[in-house]
Amino acid sequence: MDVRGTFPGPTIESRRGRPVTVTHRNELPVPTVVHLHGGRTPAASDGYPTDLVLPRGWAAPATPHGSGHGSGHGSGHGSGHGMHDPRAVVTEVTRDYTFPLDQRPTLLWYHDHRMDFTAPAIWRGLAGLHLVRDDAEEALGLPAGPRELPLMIADRAFAADGALAYPALDPALRERPGVREPYLAGALGDVILVNGAPWPVHEVDAARYRLRVLNASNARHYELEAVGDDGRRLDLVQVGADQGLLAAPVTHRLLPIAPAERYDLIVDFSGVPVGGRVRLLNRLGSGRTRDVMAFRVARKAADGSRVPATLSTDLPDWRRSDAVRVRDFAFRTGHLHSGRGWLIGGLPFDPARTDVTARLGDVEVWRLIADVHHPVHLHLVGFRVLSRSGRPPLPHDAGLKDTVSLRPGEAVEIITRFDGYRGRYLFHCHNAEHEDMGMMANLEIT
Repeated sequence: MDVRGTFPGPTIESRRGRPVTVTHRNELPVPTVVHLHGGRTPAASDGYPTDLVLPRGWAAPATPHGSGHGSGHGSGHGSGHGMHDPRAVVTEVTRDYTFPLDQRPTLLWYHDHRMDFTAPAIWRGLAGLHLVRDDAEEALGLPAGPRELPLMIADRAFAADGALAYPALDPALRERPGVREPYLAGALGDVILVNGAPWPVHEVDAARYRLRVLNASNARHYELEAVGDDGRRLDLVQVGADQGLLAAPVTHRLLPIAPAERYDLIVDFSGVPVGGRVRLLNRLGSGRTRDVMAFRVARKAADGSRVPATLSTDLPDWRRSDAVRVRDFAFRTGHLHSGRGWLIGGLPFDPARTDVTARLGDVEVWRLIADVHHPVHLHLVGFRVLSRSGRPPLPHDAGLKDTVSLRPGEAVEIITRFDGYRGRYLFHCHNAEHEDMGMMANLEIT
């Protein structure tokens, strides 16, 4: 299919356990890499940052220039830095990515993961949704068809001529990675897009809807609430997390969502009068960034959907006593080369260095410590949140996740089992500017 100029990219729907091969063709003037976020994917198709798909005739910069803000390292294939990655697998123009999809049904998303330039690539539109379905989930009776709405929420800034405005040090995205000094903590936009449209209004029936929400913003955090014209807040009934269905529904009035997190929500519009409006608001925003989108109730309608008390029985029951080791990782700002960046365990990313080696099948507990907000994402595996600063997890931590929001000064414990595939993977902060400026680390599964 020809999908040039579309944002988001095409939504892909797959069946659990039915492998899919997606061929990506790069007709951009710069390299790309595709990562299926949340996918249980062999390393060769996971979208490692140096596994570049080069444009035809790509000539890498003759003299790499470190930004002083970036990681200082790269593939040697035009990432913007000079360190060669001997394990990089580079192709020209096209690459086939094979996704086994042997995983729980859920909302995944795909995005560019190019070394040092992930943030501007996502900002400019290299992202889309991928839904995994199975028979068991479809038998639950959750809202479906036109009453299931995948919602990709992202903030952006625009120039006077309508072009996307991003504070890149090198707007051509060829040589010098990084952003201008005021944006080192993350790029924020003043326009909220949902599925590419600014502040949309969606017409709905007076019935239950399933909202599959993704925060695809580079750095913006949201705290969502649904509010009617009368000021009454509607329940956000969570039925799923990053990695699929919860064991049982969890009801929220306010729901925080960090970059790359996904929440599967049921909202019931049956109590809203025809002609009434429900606004989805961001309690962390101000001015126009407080508004996300709105729903207008157009008609009464029959509703055969339901929200079962039991949603799934296949969540892993890992216990702390199952863990073969506990690891600590500090996510903090620091100095690298000639400037400031973001570090894991005091080190900036280096594709040639193995930071963590884990054995296939091992259960581990990781303690993640933050200085400021960091949404931490593990490739390949899902995890459960065990605690936050020694206290129980929060209600929105329920279920199996692949991205967890660390709040300033917080220590979060997670537990996971490294299963699936052997090979080289990543864990990193999903504030996209942070990851481009060094906040990634290598995870080797042996």
